Amino acid sequence: MFELFKIGFIDFNFLDFLDVALVTLIIAGIYYALKNTIAIKILFGLILLILLSFITEATNLKSLNWIIKTILNIWLIGFIILFQPEIRKALVMLTKSPIFQLFVRTKINETLDELIDAVREMSNKHTGALIVFPKSQNVQMTVDTGIPIQASITKELLLSIFNTKSPLHDGAVIIENKSIHAARCILPLSQTSRLNGRNLGTRHKAALGLSEQVDAVILIVSEETGWISIAYSGIIEFNIKIENLHDTLIKLLYK
Repeated sequence: MFELFKIGFIDFNFLDFLDVALVTLIIAGIYYALKNTIAIKILFGLILLILLSFITEATNLKSLNWIIKTILNIWLIGFIILFQPEIRKALVMLTKSPIFQLFVRTKINETLDELIDAVREMSNKHTGALIVFPKSQNVQMTVDTGIPIQASITKELLLSIFNTKSPLHDGAVIIENKSIHAARCILPLSQTSRLNGRNLGTRHKAALGLSEQVDAVILIVSEETGWISIAYSGIIEFNIKIENLHDTLIKLLYK
């Protein structure tokens, strides 16, 4: 391999440069995601231990290297357990990066196409629906109020769930990792009864209530009007046209 330069007994080639560059990018990304949290102090300690591990291994200090690696393993496990929410946030940020999106865009489009086809039919037939897309926060408490599904998203399955004769239709569907995670989930109702000059029905109050408490996007199909609306960050966008729904969801979920 082409040698870039040499420091003492250490040869530094192109692969070494690429390796260091990738590690630097990863550390920089983690730092950016955690810089405003208490986890950043623990992260600095973790990086220091990793550097000491490299130094003791390069200088053949076997006993000290073994001690540092043992501490590093314990520290790493503790870091993961204590700062799970922050790590989850960092991973969510990673999935929103342009490079990651190049690999998953096709699958996302296929999933959204199935969902939008179902929403189009429910809107035309005035079939009420609530569909939750969690983002950076865990909604396990909401999932626990419903019935586990764990199924791929298909138009037929969504139409079956929200069919008024289905025992699962009264509640929300949770969509996570491009699959239907649970159905008939109960969402917390907002205290707001009127928004933008409109009185809110139960579905809209439930969607707004969840969006006020967690980072999620909630799609609503009105049983009365057939309107498609989306709640997020404590607000609701009413009457979204079906031809604009794909771009709106992509913008809110992945950017």
